[in-house]
Amino acid sequence: MNDQASTGAETNGAKRKRGLGVATAYATLKREILELRIPPGSLIDEIKLTERFGMSRTPIREALVKLASDGLVVTLPNRSTVVAPIDFLEMPQFFDALSLMYRVTTRLAAVNRTEDEIASIRSLQEGYAEAVAAKDVSGMIEVNRNFHAEIARAGKNRYYTELFERLLDEGRRLLRFYYSSFNDELPSVYLDEHEEMVAAIEARDVARADRVARAHADQIVRQIQAYIAADRRVNAELTL
Repeated sequence: MNDQASTGAETNGAKRKRGLGVATAYATLKREILELRIPPGSLIDEIKLTERFGMSRTPIREALVKLASDGLVVTLPNRSTVVAPIDFLEMPQFFDALSLMYRVTTRLAAVNRTEDEIASIRSLQEGYAEAVAAKDVSGMIEVNRNFHAEIARAGKNRYYTELFERLLDEGRRLLRFYYSSFNDELPSVYLDEHEEMVAAIEARDVARADRVARAHADQIVRQIQAYIAADRRVNAELTL
C-alpha cells in the first residue's frame, strides 16, 4: 500500500472511530436525560464528559449538537450548555395541545391509513410491548414516541404531524414521571389502550379512534399530574 492509500485508510478509520464515539456519547446522554438521571437544568461539563467517555471534545460537541436538535440540551448566551429545563408553569397548555393532537391524528389515521402503515404501527406496538415487559424505560419512552408519530404520519396532514412530533419530543421526559408512577411496571390495561387504538384505526372507525385516543391522553395527563403533585417527603423522627 502506498503512502497516499495508507493515509486515506487511516483518515477513514479515524472518522469511523469518531462516528462511533459520537453515537455512544449521544445515546448514553440521551438515555440519562430522558430517564431524568441527569436532571433538567444541569450544567453539561464537556471536560468531564471527555474524561468519562475517553474521547476528545470534538465528538462530545457533536453529540451535544444532536441532543440540542432533539430539544434535550440548550446553549446559554454565555455559551455554556445545560439540560433543557421543564417549564412546569406551561404544562397545562402543553397537556391541552398534546391531548388535542392525540385525538386529531388518531382520527385522521382511521380515515387515511394504508395497509403498509397499519403494519408499521403494529410493529412499533409490538416493540413497545417488549420494552414494557423488559421494564426498559428509555425503550418505552422512545418507542411510544415513534408509535404515535407513525399514527400521525398515517393521517396524511404534515402540519399536524410536525406539531405532534414536536409535542411528543418535548414530552418524553414527562413520560418518565408517568412510568415512575407505576414503579416502571406499566399495568396491562394501559398497554391495551395502544392495542385498541390500532384496532380502531385498522377498522377505519373514526368515532372509536377518537374515543380511545381521548381516554388514553386523559389517563396519561392525570397520572403525570398526580405523580408531580404527590408528597414524597420522607418522615423521620428528630431527636433534639
